[in-house]
Amino acid sequence: MNTADMMIHVHPDLDAPARMGLERNLMGHIGVDCAEFSRRPQFHSLMVKYDPDAVEGMEILQMVRKLDPVATMVGM
Repeated sequence: MNTADMMIHVHPDLDAPARMGLERNLMGHIGVDCAEFSRRPQFHSLMVKYDPDAVEGMEILQMVRKLDPVATMVGM
């Protein structure tokens, strides 16, 4: 299995229940190994570890944008 990391910034006003739900939703997707928000002070940064052979990074970003339309992928 190949692995890749991706960081996504969401709007800082996204509340804790929405962030937790997003983590669960992403981790339930095939190819996503781990999805978790950074704890303070960067609580709006979502780190996703995934298998690029099973899911594309843009597909993950689109799932996040269903909750936060202005979410952006950060280059690493």
